[in-house]
Amino acid sequence: MLDLPRPLPQTSTIPEAQDVPYSGQIELLVDATDVIRGIVQVRQTLPVQPGHVVLMYPKWLPGYHAPQAPIELLAGLELYAGGQLLHWHRDQVEVYAFHVEIPDGITALEIYFQFLSPTSSAQGRISVTQAMLNLQWNTVVLYPAGYFARNIEVKASLTLPASWEFGCALEMSRKDGQTIHFQPAALDTLVDSPVFAGEHYQRHVLDENGPITLNVVADAEDLLRATPEQLEVHRQLVVQADRLFGARHFDHFDFLLALSSEMGGIGVEHHRSCETGTVESYFTGWETTFSRRDVLAHEYTHSWNGKYRRGVDSWSPSFDQPIRSSLMWVYEGQTQYWGQVLATRSGLWTPEQALGSLAHTAATYDHRPGGRWRPMSDTTRDPIIASRSPLPWTSWQRSEDYYSEGQLVWLEVDTKIRELTNNTRSLDTFARAFFGVDDGSFVTNTYDFEEVVETLGAIAPNNWEGFFLDRLEARVEGAPLRGLTQGGYELVYRDHPNVYSANIDMMSGMLNLAFSVGMSVATSGAVQEVIWDGPSFAAGITAGSQILAVNDREFSTDEFKRAVAQTQRSGSIGMTVRQGKRLRQVVLDYDEGLKFPHLAPVSEADRMLDQILAPL
Repeated sequence: MLDLPRPLPQTSTIPEAQDVPYSGQIELLVDATDVIRGIVQVRQTLPVQPGHVVLMYPKWLPGYHAPQAPIELLAGLELYAGGQLLHWHRDQVEVYAFHVEIPDGITALEIYFQFLSPTSSAQGRISVTQAMLNLQWNTVVLYPAGYFARNIEVKASLTLPASWEFGCALEMSRKDGQTIHFQPAALDTLVDSPVFAGEHYQRHVLDENGPITLNVVADAEDLLRATPEQLEVHRQLVVQADRLFGARHFDHFDFLLALSSEMGGIGVEHHRSCETGTVESYFTGWETTFSRRDVLAHEYTHSWNGKYRRGVDSWSPSFDQPIRSSLMWVYEGQTQYWGQVLATRSGLWTPEQALGSLAHTAATYDHRPGGRWRPMSDTTRDPIIASRSPLPWTSWQRSEDYYSEGQLVWLEVDTKIRELTNNTRSLDTFARAFFGVDDGSFVTNTYDFEEVVETLGAIAPNNWEGFFLDRLEARVEGAPLRGLTQGGYELVYRDHPNVYSANIDMMSGMLNLAFSVGMSVATSGAVQEVIWDGPSFAAGITAGSQILAVNDREFSTDEFKRAVAQTQRSGSIGMTVRQGKRLRQVVLDYDEGLKFPHLAPVSEADRMLDQILAPL
């Protein structure tokens, strides 16, 4: 008889996190002065007892909703005890865990390693340049397994290049030359408090109460120039959020904003700060970059929704425990809604720009057929499934649609509440009742599906459970557009883009023809996306193809638009397409001309959506 292979037992060798104090304080020394090579040097002193110790590198990160910590960028790990170099080994199953035996008589473990920032975007997100640094503490710390993160105290210090300034939500105890010493903080607070630092830095106080500050780093000094009018709309963001939520769950807040073409972009929420990396010309090209301006409002909203209040299965006691995300349609979907509403109420956007954004979102999801097979609720797992990497058929596969499709659902909730209460209550009422409780409390307050439904029911009696189950679990094609019509607008298509869509195309270097021929294409002719079952799909065009010619003329975006416009007479477009090393002559059958999304008023009467976007 054959001796068939049998599996080894999959027993865990990592202690489960317990809600008990960790004895002693971790000392963490980070040297980030080597900005030429992007090498960050780390030294830790860790109180230990003799025996087996498991060290963990933070894996599951709040705000990323996935195990996306860059363990591959940790290098040079050395562990010392009493001057002796110890042997360590990585866990056979959990690659974020390191095992080491502590000799008798040893009370402290010395840890040395480097965090190696990518030096090219092909290697990952660049976090260190010669002009700035985005230090995320989770990338430069190892912690002992077996404890809740809130019970591990860390005393951190950071050495920066000479003359650099920084922004961080951690409290500074003192500064010695180039080294900043921070007050001790719990590990979860440390990881939730990243640093933006740079050679070119400007700090603006948006609100003295707290305070709330805007910390800006840039590739060059001239990019920091913000006008009083530009700063005022950021101050109004703080004002409008206060009026919306009616409470604060932080003692101070630091907007961390990087204006760079060299450091990788980012948008991550934290309880007392947020990381945002955007275009260099955020201030200097103010009128031409407005489509990027809602991100600060989005991340600021997360201090209430996602950080203070969080879905019960999204909270975990330590960074080795999985984050479950069944309520991301609240955490991110409602934040997407409030982010754009607050951007408009504060003046970061004009009402016209906000309506253009909603039209763009509504049309995008109305042209995604993936809902035929996959409910929106299932997309809450996409940060883990796809790791936010590009997909070949996004419109069919779906991708974190709980953000913007969720935004449309919350618009429907808002307009429905107003309808049910004769406009005496709204989603603003829910925001204050759900997120604005316990003013001044910093302690995360978790919620479940039932609490969302009960809070809405107390504001406006309705079958909210059935409402959400239908929106979340139904397998239907098209977007939830009822919020638009209840808000007094309808989605229509015209032969020119709205102001928001035009700005998105300009900023991204693309021509979005998804709503006509079913593709978006870069100015170079490279196809970026093809809509499943659309005209381009039927013609066999795929993302990654290159359009060389349109109707026997060399490709340009103007030529392509002209050809699409002429389809109302011609009924088709002839194209030369390169796919890999092969050239193909393609006939794209289509006869409806150019189509770009807009919102059109349903009537001249007062429109709920206009009221929603108006400042409080």
